[in-house]
Amino acid sequence: MHASDPVAPADPAHRPAGATLPGGRTRAGRRPPAVLLVPAALGAAFALLPLGYLAVRSLERGPAFAWEAVANERTVQLLGRSLALAAVVVSACLVLGVSLAWLTARTALPGARAWSVLVTLPLAVPSYVAAFTWLAAFPGLAGFGGAALALTLVSFPYVYLPVTAALRGADPAQEEVARSLGHGPVRTFLRVTLPQVRPAAAGGAVLVALYVFSDFGAVSLMRYDTFTRGIYTSYRASFDRTPAAALSVVLVVVTILLVTAEARTRGRAGHARTGTGTARPAVPFPLRRWRMPALAWCTAVTAVAVVMPLATLGYWLAVGNSATWDPAALLDTAATTLGVAAAGAALTTLLALPVGVIAARHRGRTAHLLEQSAYAGHALPGITVALSLVFFAVRYAEPLYQELPLLVCAYAVLFLPVAVAATRAAVLQSPPVLEDVARSLGRSPLRVLREITVPLAAPGVAAGAALTFVVCMKELPATLLLRPTGMDTLATSLWTETGTGSFAAAAPYAAALILLAAIPSYLLGRHRT
Repeated sequence: MHASDPVAPADPAHRPAGATLPGGRTRAGRRPPAVLLVPAALGAAFALLPLGYLAVRSLERGPAFAWEAVANERTVQLLGRSLALAAVVVSACLVLGVSLAWLTARTALPGARAWSVLVTLPLAVPSYVAAFTWLAAFPGLAGFGGAALALTLVSFPYVYLPVTAALRGADPAQEEVARSLGHGPVRTFLRVTLPQVRPAAAGGAVLVALYVFSDFGAVSLMRYDTFTRGIYTSYRASFDRTPAAALSVVLVVVTILLVTAEARTRGRAGHARTGTGTARPAVPFPLRRWRMPALAWCTAVTAVAVVMPLATLGYWLAVGNSATWDPAALLDTAATTLGVAAAGAALTTLLALPVGVIAARHRGRTAHLLEQSAYAGHALPGITVALSLVFFAVRYAEPLYQELPLLVCAYAVLFLPVAVAATRAAVLQSPPVLEDVARSLGRSPLRVLREITVPLAAPGVAAGAALTFVVCMKELPATLLLRPTGMDTLATSLWTETGTGSFAAAAPYAAALILLAAIPSYLLGRHRT
């Protein structure tokens, strides 16, 4: 099953510099080519910009004061609450994402194409909208349980999408061989299928964990104190930014530990197909007596993740009247939201491409450091990233202050890991031997990247861009701080109306946001079928 392609160079010593070995690895000591390393380093430096701000702010009154700000009972309590919430949400998302991916991609589930689309639609629901809808229906849900429920229902597609892509691209012959050797479906899934999708599931789990750590809207509405809410409270309570900056540094440390742990779970085994490289559809597993339970599971998830928030918004739309509707303002706000999110997704994808390729094809300290750097800003609250960019703009790039490019840069810092994870998973699925052959024929690293690596990974990269577009549309704290004067997005308008208790006036903005975000979510789901 792991035999080398016969056209690959037989002697590793004759491989060109930077070429990958079977399984997607490089020889020890090999560095990524400059055509990847230079832009990846620039992207990593860009993502690390908030850390420079945190270093300045947290240490401006001395290390002793910074240590005093974090080494207290309150900090330990916030860390424990944040870790507990992340653990529950990640575990639930892994169960939901992996099970739904297997049902829609590997079994004879009736209506699998429709279910693939429906279970991606929660991506279109912002966490604060999900929290609001559940809290409006069940006021007693506030607290840990409500926050965990809301975050799980909007986050599990981060696991579902990459796992589905991995299942679609995995070689079904390995499962067929396992079954021919007498392994049952459960043993085949645990010993063959699950290891094939492990990198994708681990990458999605890290994104979910970082999303939980950086979320502000859901935990605020559910009145559950986490690091993010503690940092926000610290910023609002005093003009002294040092305590909040010191707390943010703790989140960065947690992020580094998470990314390191996720990288180790991948191991060094290859995950690309061998042989011809042509995807052959797997024979669907017959559900038989499990058909009805499988349909009930898909129906239940769709009902609580999609139908519930839509029904609540429908109620508030019906309660409202003509005085709460301003179609012209709604259309203008929607157009602004689309433009800003598209710019953010484009910049983020461009920065993520070299980092994702290096993470998939190269091993070593350089590749590990670049990938860790890309994840640095994702766990930071949007308010921290926004203030770091304001700090940078005021001191070194004043023309950018309160201008649209600064907001687009904030989106890139916040959501770079989303695009990196999608790119890395897509490159891992493409056979590295094709790049080896191209290099052995004298192609330059840039030409190999342009003609081999990017075309093979293009569907996954495009899916990552669409996912980034969705999360940019929903982003709230950084948008509130960095938007140009007079500019509103659907997220900021929704938050403003919700903050004053005008739920009927907020409903049109929430409905428009979900509708617009549902379009790329639908395309993502359809792409997987």
